[in-house]
Amino acid sequence: MSQEINNREYRQKLLKDLIMQLHEGKTVEEVKPVFEKYFKHVSTEEISELEQNLIMEGMPVEEIQRLCDVHAAVFKGSIEDIHRKESMENVTGHPVNVFKSENRAVERLIEEKLRPDLEAFREDDSQENINSLREDFGLLWDLDKHYKRKENLIFPYLEKYEITGPPRVMWGVDDEIRDSIKDVQKALLEYRGKKTNWPGR
Repeated sequence: MSQEINNREYRQKLLKDLIMQLHEGKTVEEVKPVFEKYFKHVSTEEISELEQNLIMEGMPVEEIQRLCDVHAAVFKGSIEDIHRKESMENVTGHPVNVFKSENRAVERLIEEKLRPDLEAFREDDSQENINSLREDFGLLWDLDKHYKRKENLIFPYLEKYEITGPPRVMWGVDDEIRDSIKDVQKALLEYRGKKTNWPGR
């Protein structure tokens, strides 16, 4: 038992160190190998608990949000406890199942429609290509509904059990994504043929 506590304490210290490295300018790719080495086989519950402890120690939620890209790069949806065979998230109609299905739909929209349309726009900024992108980002804005349901249905349930860190981190990331979509929608509405001023250029 003391060994497990020591391991958790060590991992929490390591997690804090990785967050500070990201804060100081290291990239996801630079931090990823260390995260993968020490957290690859750690459950989502333990990572959430470690993040919660860091917030309770006074670390700003915004700092912990920096780890989200590292999580995604390392786990790619394959953390061991996500794949429990009896998990309710695999039951059709269960809220988590619905959220996961919506995530897959967003991935398809990005890969099959938005990316090709963005590439077409980069080749030719015709009105037709601009209109296609406007339509794509209009559909992508439906993420706002997805996020609001998650924030209003799941987060209060977590907070009821005093799991406040992960929801705060996720809410912050959701807001960053919302802001990015709005920025692109505004840029598309105001676009007057200057691709050099395009966001992300």
